[in-house]
Amino acid sequence: MYAQIWIKYLPIIRILLKRTKQDNQVLDLNRIDFERMGTGRKAGYKFTIEFKNGKVANLISSSALASDLATVMLEDANTKQILEGGLFTVSLNTKFQLLIKAMAAEPSATTEE
Repeated sequence: MYAQIWIKYLPIIRILLKRTKQDNQVLDLNRIDFERMGTGRKAGYKFTIEFKNGKVANLISSSALASDLATVMLEDANTKQILEGGLFTVSLNTKFQLLIKAMAAEPSATTEE
């Protein structure tokens, strides 16, 4: 339902994901885009998605907005490659700001020992 909106924002989201290595990123979204598509009130647009090594690590099925964003991001090869590199959170607040954070990655065990 919201996939077309997220596809429009995906190139910017990808750039911001790369920039999270330096600092958290914020993307101001156009509220009208989402209100035209959905029936929920502004409080219904709030969500957080956790990506761990290229996969969604938390339950987001109750939010079509979050599910569609996760699907769009993981179906894009370049975005998925960035997400596979660590732990990220992507959240939307009631001000229609998308907050993108890179979390400290857990050290992975190597097989070269």
